[in-house]
Order: sequence, then C-alpha cells, then structure tokens
Amino acid sequence: MPKPRPPYLSRERNRHGTSVWYVRVGGKRVRIRETYGTPEFDAAYQAALAGKATVKKAAPDVAAGTLKWLIDQYRDTAAWQHELSKATRRQRDNIYKQVIAASGNVRYALITRADIERGRERRAATPHQARHFLDAMRALFRWAHKVRHIKHDPTAGVENPARPKNEGFKPWNEEDVCSYEQRWPLGTRQRVWLDVLLYTGLRRGDSTRLGRQHVRHGTATLTTEKTGTVVSLPILPVLQRTLDAGRVVTSPILSALKDSRLQRRLSATSFGMPHARPASASQPTACVRLRLRDAPKMARRCRR
Repeated sequence: MPKPRPPYLSRERNRHGTSVWYVRVGGKRVRIRETYGTPEFDAAYQAALAGKATVKKAAPDVAAGTLKWLIDQYRDTAAWQHELSKATRRQRDNIYKQVIAASGNVRYALITRADIERGRERRAATPHQARHFLDAMRALFRWAHKVRHIKHDPTAGVENPARPKNEGFKPWNEEDVCSYEQRWPLGTRQRVWLDVLLYTGLRRGDSTRLGRQHVRHGTATLTTEKTGTVVSLPILPVLQRTLDAGRVVTSPILSALKDSRLQRRLSATSFGMPHARPASASQPTACVRLRLRDAPKMARRCRR
C-alpha cells in the first residue's frame, strides 16, 4: 500500500513535463526543490509548513556571493514570480542572461553605481535597451537591499538615459485607414485585424487574447496583461459587422498579433480563420502589399 502523501503537499507538472512539488498553506504556495522522499525534502517541507524562508541552494557551478547567485535567488522570489507579468519576466530574463555572461562571477557586494552607469553607457546607442537594463538591475538590487544582501543599492541615483529626440511611433491617419479598408474589404482576415485594434482600443498583447469567451451580451470583459486591470468594453456594431463578415470561428480572435514583426508576416491562423498550415515568412503580407509598413506602430498608437 503506498505511503499517504503529507498534508498541504501537491505535485504538478510544469511546461517542461517535469514533476514539481508545492506546499500550499494559507493561500501561499512554496516550491520544494529537493528530491521527494529524502531527508532534505522533509526538512524543506517542515520549513514551508512553519512559514520559514529557505535559502535556495546554489548549483555546483554557482558560487554564493556572485552576481549570478544573486540573480538566481531573485528569480525564486514572489517579487519575480507573482508581481511581474510573463512578458516582463521574459524581457528581463534575456537581460540577466547578458549580464551573467559578462559579469556573472563578479561579487555583487562590490558592484558600484559607476558599474551600473557603465552598463547603461554601453547600451547608449539603443536608449530603450539601456532603460530596460536599468529597470532590470534596479529591481534586482532593490530586492537585494530589502532582504539585506547588500548595504547600499548601487542603482540608487542612476539617471535614466535621455529619450531619443524624434517623433516616436507615427500613428495612422484617416487616409491610411481608408486606404487599408479599400484594399481589405469586409470578409477578409486583414480587415478583422484592423477593426479589432481600431474599435476596442486594447493594447496589442490584450488584442491577441480577446475571444468569444470574453463577450457576454455585447460587452467584452477581460483582465489586461500589463496591469491586471479588469476592463469592460462594448462590441460596437461596426466591429460586430466585421467579425460576422470575417467568419471568425475560433478563439482568440487575433492570434497573429503575438508576433511583434507584423510587417513581415501574418499568421495563417490569425483572426480565427483556420488554415492548413502556418504562413511562411516568404508570404507577402497585407502591410507589404499596401506599403503600409507602420502596422505595429499603428497598433501601439490607435488606442491613444
């Protein structure tokens, strides 16, 4: 007869197919990383029940006190796992990978404000990347200061890079929209793509998630990806007419918008219209054929 599982302990399978163990007490969930059935697992289980924080063991090739070790510790916190959106974690993960490759073995306690400023200046040619770098390092060292891994935050007082002096993303005007509508009439998936963005005002990421499951009695309600705010918006008659004519049959309505390079390709399954296989990068797109290569820019600005 199998041994009964201890209380509050559950096993789940992650996206990699690996079994992971969690202890859930009082609404809080703590992951147990040790091997099930070992004394180390039992000790971690008892610590989780008691609400005691356990220090994540560094991998054999990660020395405690290094910047890589600190990043690994930060990734195992609620501040990282629950307070940041999936998109933000993915973005900062890529930044941390670059930082680890360049300075992973540096002692984090020795990092100074000058080091952070040099990292910002190395990215000066791309101000947006420099700002994302600062945001990632600020989050890391503010957490480290809060839990007393460091006495002073080296990111404190570091100024943001100057914004580029240009007009930014150029929104479409009425003439652009009319040209697009003439090229892609009702009944085309390209028209659905435009009208969902134009008549909902949703961000590009939220538009990709909008589907029939969000609509009740002519009103769409969903939680925004960026801020977690619940928004409700009417499905305007002009949009409903487009959806009906476009023969939208699946959900979400827009699946292609997760591809940030919309001017290069539109997914064949976009706008809920099934196809035999995905579109290839060589297929001409609506934006290329119409020479309106500001499609992603319009997606950012049509909601403003």
